[in-house]
Amino acid sequence: MKVLIVGPGAREHAIARSLHLDPAVTELHAVPGNPGIGQVATLHAGDANDGASVAQLATSLGVDLVVVGPEAPLVAGVADAVRDAGIPVFGPSAEAAMLEGSKAFAKEIMAAANVPTAEPRICTNRVVLDAALAEFGAPYVVKDDGLAAGKGVVVTDVLDEATAHGQAILDAGGTVVIEEYLDGPEVSLFCICDGATVVPLMPAQDFKRAYDGDEGLNTGGMGAYTPLPWAPVDVVDEVVKHVAQPTIDEMARRGTPFSGVLYCGLALTSKGLRVVEFNARFGDPETQSVLARLDTPLGAVLLAAAENRLHEIDPLVWSDDAFVTVVLASHGYPESARKGDPITGTEDAEAVEGAHVLHAGTALDADGQLVAAGGRVLSVIGRGESLADARNVAYEALSKISLPGSHHRTDIALVAAQGEANAREARA
Repeated sequence: MKVLIVGPGAREHAIARSLHLDPAVTELHAVPGNPGIGQVATLHAGDANDGASVAQLATSLGVDLVVVGPEAPLVAGVADAVRDAGIPVFGPSAEAAMLEGSKAFAKEIMAAANVPTAEPRICTNRVVLDAALAEFGAPYVVKDDGLAAGKGVVVTDVLDEATAHGQAILDAGGTVVIEEYLDGPEVSLFCICDGATVVPLMPAQDFKRAYDGDEGLNTGGMGAYTPLPWAPVDVVDEVVKHVAQPTIDEMARRGTPFSGVLYCGLALTSKGLRVVEFNARFGDPETQSVLARLDTPLGAVLLAAAENRLHEIDPLVWSDDAFVTVVLASHGYPESARKGDPITGTEDAEAVEGAHVLHAGTALDADGQLVAAGGRVLSVIGRGESLADARNVAYEALSKISLPGSHHRTDIALVAAQGEANAREARA
């Protein structure tokens, strides 16, 4: 099977790595990819958001499957262009991708499907914004209705900060979504869908804030881990039954079937399971941990989804090991991202037993030196029999890498690892 991956980041590198390990995948291509993806796939220059050029490339390569990674190409209709060219594609149509492209639309779908979620208010002017903030009170949850790469959300106890964020969105011509605050831990669950059937992956948890202790601004994600020893044993079944399947059924009822990954961002609140958000693709950095844990070859699963035959596949097989992902960010991130700083030590990191490194914001300079080219630069993944072991592997590997001015969180999966150890001790 020949596969073309669309996208430039660590999520796409994680997909490429899994497909590279799949014996059924004979040829891998990527547009535009990155230096890490280039180690396992042939890279092609091009605009990932240009559906016509992606479809043309896929046709010329004679690929059997196109996998669209990021949200922007999906909302731009890249998957539609590939489907129109007669090539199986893993990723929803532009209409279906509006589950991520518009939070207001996602709320409409959830309401119609009776999916539990935070109560929203849609604000298109300052009067409505002020009224919504006053209605819900602190903590204030203020979201950009459109795509914001994981950074369009502000959660704050300070009314002035909430108002300023909402006003900035309005000033940019956007729509603001104000939501009730959801207490309780958050869980990410990816569900592979073919328009009718839902196949859940394993849950993970990510860390959005830039610094230890959940301090600093929201980011695209600074780390993730799986499994979740503290989560209810039936959480996956509950999400499929009450969230994913009703959503997929409602989308099909409207004539816009959803095929691809439905990312369910969830909060386990004191009032029960609630949806925080939907995404229309694999989440970054959770994908880096979740796909590393999947023992079932990935290619056949994605192709089955693209060909509307998920009901035919065998149950997925998972490793019992734990996987922890730590993100290395460039100087200034998330406020800014300094580019061009040299990166060294990735090979030494890969040499650590149980570790691997995925590229996100990297490039090669004129001399062939690996350099930073974005905010989140690398994902370092550790594997171990426990979360504590996986953490140790990830952080040992990360210590081998040098990037001037870089920073990372030191507490990824720390609390969960301590809880896992306490639970073992209690059982002993």
